[in-house]
Order: sequence, then structure tokens, then C-alpha cells
Amino acid sequence: MISGIQHFLEQHLLAPRQHTAADTEHALQIACAALLIEMTRADHIITNTETVSLRTILRQHFSLQAGEVNKLIALAEQERDNATDYYQFTSLINRHYSQQQKQKLVTRLWQIANADNHIDKFEEHLVRKLADLLHVPHAEFIRSKLKAISGKLPRES
Repeated sequence: MISGIQHFLEQHLLAPRQHTAADTEHALQIACAALLIEMTRADHIITNTETVSLRTILRQHFSLQAGEVNKLIALAEQERDNATDYYQFTSLINRHYSQQQKQKLVTRLWQIANADNHIDKFEEHLVRKLADLLHVPHAEFIRSKLKAISGKLPRES
């Protein structure tokens, strides 16, 4: 477990100048996917609706094919399982995403939380925690929740 974390840190956090833009994009995809996967598990009940929502969000957000989504989920689950906290993911996102991109990610987290038409207290707590770690202001946190619940989601850019 420690070697996996060390490998992730060495590749994505400690020496970012040694990596190409494609490497950075891949690391960001894994980081975002790991957080979205964590959201599916927040209430300790993973529904088919949440799984379908996760796959749809990843496919649309990153313009991936089904096989690529499966690989991304497998890599993200491995990194998530080896992580001790969310910092390794949120710090990478904070360094490379604009405020608008982070707000869209929070909206996607809400979308997964609400996939079963019920936002559990554990899901709400996790979105709040991740929004804070991503430095998303409270007003945008609420706006993102309302967008996800109403179905008025932002278009991908």
C-alpha cells in the first residue's frame, strides 16, 4: 500500500515538470474518477443507478469510450484504495483545474449523490468536505447542488 502511494506521489505530485501534458491529464482523470468513485461509496450502498451515473459522467466529462472508462475506473479504484486521504487527489486538481472546472466537478459529485433521488447525510458530508478541499465557495457548493438536483447541469467545455 505504501509503495503504491509513493509511486502515485512520485509520478504526479513530486516531480510535475518531468511529465507531459498527457501525463498530467491522465493523472487528473484518475484523481477525479477516484473522488467520484468515493461518492458512490459514501452511503455504503452502491446502487446500479450510481454506477451508471459514474460511467456516464466519466465518459462525457473526459470524452472516453466504454473500454477507456473501464480502465480509468480500475486505475482510480486502485489509487483510491491505496490512499489514506483525499489530499493527493484534491491537491493535484487544485494545481491544474480552474475554479470553474472545480465547480463542475462538485456538481458531478452532487449528481452521483443524487443518482438514486436521495442524498444521504454521508453523501452530503463528503461533497462538503471535497468542496472545501477544492476551495469551492459555499455559494457555489449550494449552486452545484441545486443544478444536480434540478438536472440543469453545465455543458462540458
